[in-house]
Amino acid sequence: MTHAQEVGMRTGGDLVIETLSALGATTVFGIPGQHALGLFDALGRSPLQYISSRVENNAAFAADGFARVTNQPGVLIVSTGPGALTALAGIQEAYASSVPMIVIASQIPQAGLGGRRKGMLHELDDQKAAARNVTKTQHTIHHASAIPAVVEDAWRTALSAPQGPVWVEIPQDVLLHPAPIPPPCDLSITLAQLTPHHSSVARAAQLLSAARRPAIIAGGGVRRSGMAAQQALAMLAELLDAPVVCTPGGNTAFPYDHPLSLGGWVEDRYVTEVFEDADVLLAVGTALGEVSSNYYSMQPRGQLIHIDAEPRVLEANYPGLGIRADAELALEAILSAIQHGPKPTVSNWHGLTAAKLVAKVRRQITDRIAHQDLEHEQSIMRSIRNAVPDDAHTYWDMTIAGYWAWNTWDTKHGAFHSAQGAGGIGYAFPSALGGAVGLQQRVLAVSGDGSAMYSIAELAAAKQHNVPVTWLIIDDGGYGILREYMHDAFGQTVGTELTRPDFVALAQSFGVSATLTDPASLVDDLQAAWLATGPNVLVLPTTLKMWTPTHQTFDRA
Repeated sequence: MTHAQEVGMRTGGDLVIETLSALGATTVFGIPGQHALGLFDALGRSPLQYISSRVENNAAFAADGFARVTNQPGVLIVSTGPGALTALAGIQEAYASSVPMIVIASQIPQAGLGGRRKGMLHELDDQKAAARNVTKTQHTIHHASAIPAVVEDAWRTALSAPQGPVWVEIPQDVLLHPAPIPPPCDLSITLAQLTPHHSSVARAAQLLSAARRPAIIAGGGVRRSGMAAQQALAMLAELLDAPVVCTPGGNTAFPYDHPLSLGGWVEDRYVTEVFEDADVLLAVGTALGEVSSNYYSMQPRGQLIHIDAEPRVLEANYPGLGIRADAELALEAILSAIQHGPKPTVSNWHGLTAAKLVAKVRRQITDRIAHQDLEHEQSIMRSIRNAVPDDAHTYWDMTIAGYWAWNTWDTKHGAFHSAQGAGGIGYAFPSALGGAVGLQQRVLAVSGDGSAMYSIAELAAAKQHNVPVTWLIIDDGGYGILREYMHDAFGQTVGTELTRPDFVALAQSFGVSATLTDPASLVDDLQAAWLATGPNVLVLPTTLKMWTPTHQTFDRA
């Protein structure tokens, strides 16, 4: 115990927690460690809810899942060295998917900073450098007086477009020594608006108004901008009579059942060819990266208008009119310019209206899949969708079921979450845990048996905090998607087959209710699990296959 604690004085750790509380934080995720004990001691005296994870990487995923449903930064506290490094893969997903997060990491005492001067436990040559690839900004606090300002700046940076995680590290002695300033109260954060340049808006409106075959790719930026952005997108699509596809991160940005909706079929060649044929292609809130470009196979022949809050992605893969802006502000500005300008050209997709083109493409996709012997896979996806409420939040791992969901999941009134940014496995269950804490309602996590083993320890956290998460583990005996990739590429597989536990018995050993289900009873078992209290697990032994995109020439007839 420090002298400050003995005499009841506030410490640097108290000041960190007080600042987070004043900014509006309600929940903290993380794991204690030797150098971070000053933070956890203060946390124990605060009104903040603490969710105790079992692995730092999973704690980062949980903070990510919390942030996605609360529109406030997820707060993650990790200890020095191994704890901080273990969290980086989870933080990478937040960085790649623009999820706001405040990462508070402890550091060795200041006397040891500077690279192996003292030979201290957990010491790194430059811990902050390790975080540089996965956070927007990085800060080291050397004096308690700087804590409120740095944490406040971190909160603002995390929420500013493009959103993302921010790294703040504090040496052990700063956390334990007396805090000489009073606690901050009711901190108010004002975010700068990322508005588009007027000249670029005018040019985009001119191009879209004159387009005969306009089309739209809606990404996660539209979704993160909120309902106003989604309404502006719908109005713009209808005004232009433009087909719309949503990326995995953009699921819910445009209604799945809208006559102009191509759903989430960004990985389908028929849909890719629609965007190649567009004379003006609007991509908003997406990096047009690996997945949203259908693995770079898309080659637009028309004019590209690319809107994103992250300037580094503009024209990174395709030339075009790049506009750095928040999706909502850009969409509203372009919509207004078109509404107050010349009437848009009537769309004509080689004799088809956009709605008829969309209906045709969706029939082509359905017909192609029908010839691939995939009724079992489609049945499983229908069962999952039919079993959960329309307002359900679902969290998906990088597994075959998750890839099906990327393209086919109709979110309706809920929300779809996956690790489509960085693509690390083990995301679903811990992020769902964080989401359920934030929503205070039941959510669904879907994993394969391989990805489930990454986060199986968090069953203890779910049980400890009685979190309402239903976890569906689809057990096919290995890394199913990698099995397909390797077999297709090399004709054989290596390292994809796994010895795994009895998941039902393992979950029950944590005190978590678990059921072995099958395709015939999946709907009933999921519905029963949804009505239960606390965490529960369903294990479905089955093998799913991926669908194969077509590569034949788009038929415009």
